Amino acid sequence: MPEQRKRIADYIDQHKDELIREVQNAVRIKSLVGEEQEMQAFMKKKFEEIGLKVVESQPSYEQVSKHEAYCHSGFPFEGRTNIVGIYEGSDAYKSLTLEGHVDVVSAEPEEVWSYDPWGAEIVGNRMYGRGALDMKSGLMANWFAMKALLELGLKPKGSVQLHSTIEEESGGGAGALALMEEGFLTDGYLTTEPHALRVTVSHSGVMYFRVKVVGKTAHAARSQEGINAIGKMYKIYHALEELDRKRGEEVIFELIHKASDGRSCNLNLGRMEAGDWVSSVAGWAVLECRLGFIPGESREDMKRLIDETIADAIKGDEWLEQYPPEVEWFGWTTEAWYQDPDHPYVQEFIKSAKETLGRDEIEIIGRTGGNDARFTQYYNRPGIGFGPDGKYSHGPDEYVEIDTIIDTAKVLANHILDWTSIPKA
Repeated sequence: MPEQRKRIADYIDQHKDELIREVQNAVRIKSLVGEEQEMQAFMKKKFEEIGLKVVESQPSYEQVSKHEAYCHSGFPFEGRTNIVGIYEGSDAYKSLTLEGHVDVVSAEPEEVWSYDPWGAEIVGNRMYGRGALDMKSGLMANWFAMKALLELGLKPKGSVQLHSTIEEESGGGAGALALMEEGFLTDGYLTTEPHALRVTVSHSGVMYFRVKVVGKTAHAARSQEGINAIGKMYKIYHALEELDRKRGEEVIFELIHKASDGRSCNLNLGRMEAGDWVSSVAGWAVLECRLGFIPGESREDMKRLIDETIADAIKGDEWLEQYPPEVEWFGWTTEAWYQDPDHPYVQEFIKSAKETLGRDEIEIIGRTGGNDARFTQYYNRPGIGFGPDGKYSHGPDEYVEIDTIIDTAKVLANHILDWTSIPKA
């Protein structure tokens, strides 16, 4: 192992308790989407402690909402900020961003957890808690990698930015995208999402839609006089269910397929509401869905597909042909993302990771879940995902494997030095 890599490994091994303690401190902060400011104050302090120039950036709705990748989370921008820690190197060398989001999803129902979701309890090699895996461990690994370099006197030649962002879980519009729109751009971008020490270069696109069907109300005592919207909706439900099954078998994008249990995309029928009163025939029904799609498929393609599927489902139904279902596209939407794995940035990262971890190969994958690296495609910048391993993101008993947090920090520290030592062309 080259002397530089050994010094980094020794430092991180000797100070790993500090890293794990700070991950615990972060997990114990309940930073739900829209309620991130306590966590951002924590990150601001951490960046200041290691001597970084800190920018607290208030996202601008007027600016970012015009971007084609923007989707509104439903949360106000006011009082919510992104934190950027900047190490200023020479403009003659490559620059780098390490990014992580502070927001987490709800831990409810908390009673089904075996551990306190906000306790960051350690059992063996696992740390349990909401956000332990997704993604406060990766976020703190970013900080600790930079801290290690600065305390060792191993100063990057190029500039480094640490981004601590909000609302990734609801689309990233006011978070990572807002920072890029403000000009926080570098020659390489890495989000430390929990991807099991694998390099993520692709993910499925995502769209939310709802279908509304109307029926005819009647008193429950004479329900035969009504037309139940719930029953009418089931025609559409079953058609969409069949579409999901068919696409799961036929639509394949290999990078995503191999890392996602043999599914490249999913159509989730996630939420349904109907009727106004238990003693009335349901006069309306609404079904809300999340549609995933692969690189090469567009959002317009998907809209046509859903319209055609619903049109086929209602053929021959006199009521639904007279009162056609309404389709509304809402909420989170993003195109599918694909980063060329042969890009010099990706290859340089893989080389650094292999040398750091002593591996012959680092697996390149895609995923069905989104991440903030996708925004780099709109700015002609390379971006990837890489981070710790664990299980049950968004579910009860979420945990991160502690040794992979340490490995992530080592890889990041070496990557910072390797990438920012490359002269710009």
